[in-house]
Amino acid sequence: MRHGYTNLTESDGRVVTKEYQGPDAAWRAAREQAALRSFGAVVPVPALVSGTESETVTALVPGTPGQDLIEAGQASAVLRACGALAGAVATLPRTGLPGDAETPSPGLVRCHGDFGPQNTLLDPDSGEVTALLDWEMVDVGHPLRDLAWAEWIVRMHHPDRVDDLDALFEGYGARPAWADRQAQMVASCERLEAFVRDWPSPGSARRWPCGGCAPGPRPPGWSEPAPRHRGETRRYRRPPAIRSSA
Repeated sequence: MRHGYTNLTESDGRVVTKEYQGPDAAWRAAREQAALRSFGAVVPVPALVSGTESETVTALVPGTPGQDLIEAGQASAVLRACGALAGAVATLPRTGLPGDAETPSPGLVRCHGDFGPQNTLLDPDSGEVTALLDWEMVDVGHPLRDLAWAEWIVRMHHPDRVDDLDALFEGYGARPAWADRQAQMVASCERLEAFVRDWPSPGSARRWPCGGCAPGPRPPGWSEPAPRHRGETRRYRRPPAIRSSA
């Protein structure tokens, strides 16, 4: 299926089957399956049909990938929905999945781990989120981890839509300081690079460039659109809560 880069994903028009590839495949499968069972009452997720150590089968969810809608000119609507969704994910329980710490460190929140428009399905007419996909990297971490990764996706893959990032922060309810967001982009890039280094088949490993995360000259799209936002957290009115179909 389109937009699948790490695993083998296929659909027969009724269900979606994901066959896990790369390091810790059984571990990632167990975490994702537990998340799908646990989180549907708070955020929209695909219904789990079945799961093994090597694959997850979910119901096919209607909707259009957020990245496709961004390319179709709906960036603001998509990013506003993603911002609200990031806030909802952070309210999920921090314990209960395989491998979760019994007592997470104070200040950490539940994180999707690969959050952004690339893993969000939306109704193209209403802009409502129909599902947040690909929970295999689910974790507990910094409160800005998911928000910052959604921003990284836009800056790396949609640099012509950087001005629409205002909508992401409006949906989230705040625009955290650039230094804090960039620090989380760097941390996520480092985790991704470690994952690639552990890939059992070097020929299968892919490297994703960190782009503007690294020190030095910035490529296009890697500067704040408004200097007044540097070094400050700007607050927005909180959007309505995400509705789940569960």
